[in-house]
Amino acid sequence: MSDNNTTKKVNQLVDHLFREEYGRVVSFLTATFGFHFMEIAEDIAQDTLVEACRNWSYHGIPNNPQGWIFKVAKNKAFNWIRREKKRQEIYRQQGKIDFGNTSDNVYLEQEIEDSMLRMIFACCAPEISIEKQIVLILSILCGFSRREIAHALLSNEETIKKRLFRAKKEIREKYIHLETPTKAGLKSRLPAVYSCLYLLFNEGYNSSHHDDLIRKDLCLEAIRLNKLLVSFFKEESTPKALLALMYFHVARFESRIDEKGAIILFKNQDRSLWDSKLINAGVYYLTESANSNILSSYHLEAHIAALHCTANSFEETNWAFIYKLYEQLYQFKSSPIIHLNMAIVKGVMEGPQKAVELLENFVIKNEALNRYYLLYATLGEFYKEMKKFDLATFNFKRASELTSSLKEKQLLIGKIDECREGTESIIIK
Repeated sequence: MSDNNTTKKVNQLVDHLFREEYGRVVSFLTATFGFHFMEIAEDIAQDTLVEACRNWSYHGIPNNPQGWIFKVAKNKAFNWIRREKKRQEIYRQQGKIDFGNTSDNVYLEQEIEDSMLRMIFACCAPEISIEKQIVLILSILCGFSRREIAHALLSNEETIKKRLFRAKKEIREKYIHLETPTKAGLKSRLPAVYSCLYLLFNEGYNSSHHDDLIRKDLCLEAIRLNKLLVSFFKEESTPKALLALMYFHVARFESRIDEKGAIILFKNQDRSLWDSKLINAGVYYLTESANSNILSSYHLEAHIAALHCTANSFEETNWAFIYKLYEQLYQFKSSPIIHLNMAIVKGVMEGPQKAVELLENFVIKNEALNRYYLLYATLGEFYKEMKKFDLATFNFKRASELTSSLKEKQLLIGKIDECREGTESIIIK
């Protein structure tokens, strides 16, 4: 029998493995048995992780948890095929695969590296709209919840639920074959793949998860897959720019959270904690990406990140150049987030009043940003700087209502307390 501590430890491990291994299990089973097996693979992956939670609570955690999961999932897949008469043809065709006596951990780790990327390309079938492709990949392969996808796409859960349902329905009803094309056919699918890796990294870097601000496992997985793209498409500049962007952000990991787990805002971060090797790697790949006539949004974002990472201080940053880069970036994608960042840069250069004018306009005119906590957190910060503590408090409270992250809520509560102290000091004066 298990005690409470063991159960808690098992639950934490399974929760971690769900994020890390769910997509890999689905990818492996689908690559093994065929793309038509995808939905069954999802069920098997979930069932395997539920069984892991139950089994390990009573019998203890195995020495190789990942290997256990893949072995059980593989056995469940074969058992399912044997039980279903209508799947007998699939079993005869695909069941000849020889798994041999190779160690699950060694064999599968190498296999998944390639199959995950193949699956991502396969899900980018041209018959499916890019919006549905992205939702499909983030849900099935990356294991994102509908809430996390909604957060990543500035949407809502109901919209994501419908989009995912329609994508799966479309694949079934139109008999779309999710197959990985030859290298020549892969290039047309690269934009969707870039988008997915970008969103995967962003969810890790600024997680919507309740307890974790940073999900390093997601960031590292995005980097791993991106490095595969760089090595496979040596002639392409865009994956190099995207990899540079990721390196610049990862370089600041250690400075974003203090020893108590509290968020440290960018302008207050200790730059001596920034990883110079990762910054240099970012500079290298950004330079490599410039050896082409191609300019993408990732090039511009990486350039902006490079200016931040190589500046001596927050005050010495070339904010005017960053603003010009954001203007260029907006030509590539008219995202409200870019508008938000432009307003923030304006505020740094011209003062909080200018930023507030722009941001308040967003509240009125942009429905997507109305649901985005960072808009109100930014407004609160600028109002606080202007010593308009009531307005600052209102916006910090609104931001707190819109985020599910415990760390972000704690930061915002701290800001509200600072506003209260500011108000009291004015009264005393």
